[in-house]
Order: sequence, then structure tokens, then C-alpha cells
Amino acid sequence: MKRAVTTAEAPAAIGPYSQAVEANGLVFLSGQIPLDPKTGKLVAGGIAEQTAQVMKNLRAVLDAAGCAFDDVVQATVYVADLADFATVNQVYGQHFHDVKPARATVQVAALPAGALVEVALVAAKSK
Repeated sequence: MKRAVTTAEAPAAIGPYSQAVEANGLVFLSGQIPLDPKTGKLVAGGIAEQTAQVMKNLRAVLDAAGCAFDDVVQATVYVADLADFATVNQVYGQHFHDVKPARATVQVAALPAGALVEVALVAAKSK
């Protein structure tokens, strides 16, 4: 059994996908880019501000699913420029504590809306 997870506190899906899907105790969060959910526009600033917005958007979807960053078991980080890796790590790392999720980081040619970073997560719901 699966169910879609949605929240107005994160940007609405801009295509045929859900913000997240819960199935068998796992929550699969679609990639979030640094859109302000109120305006639908990219946030102002550079990679630090964009990464902070991405994490804020992900927190909103996790909340809607009944999860937290401590429930995240896997992350995929997409960056437009690996030179931003250290800054992304600094902002991203503030959200995880004891057991950090497994992660892959990939440099891509481009991201939607000209974003500099996108992050997708998988969380395991706590019982």
C-alpha cells in the first residue's frame, strides 16, 4: 500500500509526481530545489541560501509524512558545480545528528529553474 504525501509548506510538484510517497514504512521524498513555496520562485542568494531553502522544503515534507531528519536513511544531492560541495555540506550537515544518512553527491549539467542544488531523501518511519 502506498500514499502520496503533500504539504502547502513546500513547493507544489511542477510535474506528474508527488512531493513524497509513503510505502511499507519508508517515505520517498522527491528532489527539492530552492523554491519559495509561497512565490514558486528561486530564493535569492547563492549556494548557501539555496541549500538552506532546499532543507527547509524537505523538512516541511518530512513533517507532513510524520518524520524528521533523524529518520532519513538515504540522500541524493545534485549540484550544478562541485566547487560548491563544501558549502552544501556545511548547510546540509546542520540537519543531521548521530547516524547520518547514506549519501551520493552528483554534479549535473543543469537543474530545474536554474537551481544550484537539489536534494532527494528516503526516510524510515519511526514506530
